[in-house]
Amino acid sequence: DLRRFAEDRESLKPELFQRIKASGERPTPAKVERLLAGLERQQAALAAIQAVERAGGRAVYHHLDLLDGPAVAEVVERLREQHDRIDVVLHAAGLEISHMLPDKEPAEFAHVFDVKAEGFFHLLRALGETPLGAVVVFSSIAGRFGNAGQTDYAAANDLLCKLCSSLRNRRAGTRGIAIDWTAWGEIGMATRGSIPQMMEAAGIDMLPPEIGIPVVRQELTAGGSGGEVVIGQRLGGLLDEWHDSGGLHLESIADRAGGLLSGKVRGMGLYSGLTIETELVPAEQPFLHDHQIDGTPVLPGAMGVEAFVEAAQLLYPDLHVAAVEDVRFQTPFKFYRHEPRTVTVHAQFRLEGEEVVADCRLLGSRLLPKQALPVVTEHFAARVRLAREAASPEKLPWPEKGDRPSVGADDIYRIYFHGPAYQVLERAWTVDGAAAGLLPSSLPAGHAPAEMETAATPRLLELCFQTAGIWELGRGGRYGLPAAIDRVSWLGSPNDSSGRLCAVVGPGGEPETFDARVIDESGTVLVVIQGYRTIELPVPLAEEQLAPLRAAMT
Repeated sequence: DLRRFAEDRESLKPELFQRIKASGERPTPAKVERLLAGLERQQAALAAIQAVERAGGRAVYHHLDLLDGPAVAEVVERLREQHDRIDVVLHAAGLEISHMLPDKEPAEFAHVFDVKAEGFFHLLRALGETPLGAVVVFSSIAGRFGNAGQTDYAAANDLLCKLCSSLRNRRAGTRGIAIDWTAWGEIGMATRGSIPQMMEAAGIDMLPPEIGIPVVRQELTAGGSGGEVVIGQRLGGLLDEWHDSGGLHLESIADRAGGLLSGKVRGMGLYSGLTIETELVPAEQPFLHDHQIDGTPVLPGAMGVEAFVEAAQLLYPDLHVAAVEDVRFQTPFKFYRHEPRTVTVHAQFRLEGEEVVADCRLLGSRLLPKQALPVVTEHFAARVRLAREAASPEKLPWPEKGDRPSVGADDIYRIYFHGPAYQVLERAWTVDGAAAGLLPSSLPAGHAPAEMETAATPRLLELCFQTAGIWELGRGGRYGLPAAIDRVSWLGSPNDSSGRLCAVVGPGGEPETFDARVIDESGTVLVVIQGYRTIELPVPLAEEQLAPLRAAMT
């Protein structure tokens, strides 16, 4: 039967039909399919055994009911007698009987649930303290997203994911890997009956075996510390939000919105996180009309950091910004033809110890000619870390210029493209192997309305960026734009500062990086930047433009 199943499954169906009839039962297509499903499972086991043997291994096959705890314990005990450890436990047992919850008998619910959950419990209990390298459990997208008619199946799968996650605490030496599979195509229980048609109608792709089969090995060899992974392609309606606002009470939070880059809160999606949209008009905002490259306004990277800090503090106004980390300025956000554009910020929140962490992305959307759907681009990304306590203050000596050569604003902004509001360097010079950049004592408003306070002091960040740029231009003729920051933190407010402000920027701990601090004349540190990196803007510069910078920086 197994050979015939593998070679010509369809020819076996009429014979199975006759066997059922000969046994005195009433033959039905469903009964034939059940027999075929049993043969499919046996054929899969046989194929696995043969594959192991072809690869030079030895396969030992035990057939038992995972719900029989003593039987599971007996088999595991045999293994422990022969081996001092177990490298991998792969728990792939499962049973699925779809009925809506009001129509599901309690016994049916228990049976579907127990095969996965109680079976896994029996395995872990039998293993006891046996050294165990990794546990891989076959979960399902139903366990991750839920699915009508599969409440028992979804609950059991989700429990497996939670149990695997708990292994990091209960068995520190064991990796727990839970794989949330989408429905498989060509093989398995989801290929039967009308399920493929239902999946297609729901917009969910089935998983080709040639893609799915290598996943277990990939997760075992390259999956890091383990965890829960979703394996699938299109997930259709499973990704639909349960509520337009994600449950966030928009009226309550509207009073805290309305910042420079937190204009309108759209909701708190399960998958998108907090979503904020802000329309920016280049003609109205100095940080745009005074920040143009080749005549096109470009959103400053420092304003991207501002957007992320505003988003994070919108939900947690009582917490302090400990740092913004892993900042990536990926693609310039341009305002083509000086037209308004909407900036969209997504922030996903999580706890990390005692701190709240917001993983943030800044997106832009454009409808291009001859395209039906807009192109959505991720321009900036970063991680905002919020803490209960404010950062401790720091002190540094003021970088006296003395009789050192310097370069002034006139020569600097013959090269830089910035307009008055973003001409944040009055003068730059070197001190102790670093560059010092002095902020002008007064500047035009950097944003509108001018009385609105910023959350991330963007022009102080820009002061650091431009000072690093002067260092690169003066020493190597390289025109660098912001590309990334490892970490930026705020130790004080310009409102509480004493006297003038200056950025001190020098080589960082890694090659081609900068560290920077903004200090006031009393030596109080306001901003700390670590691991700032630039990307080169390929523009030709005349020697006469570079000469004043070379004289000051070398």
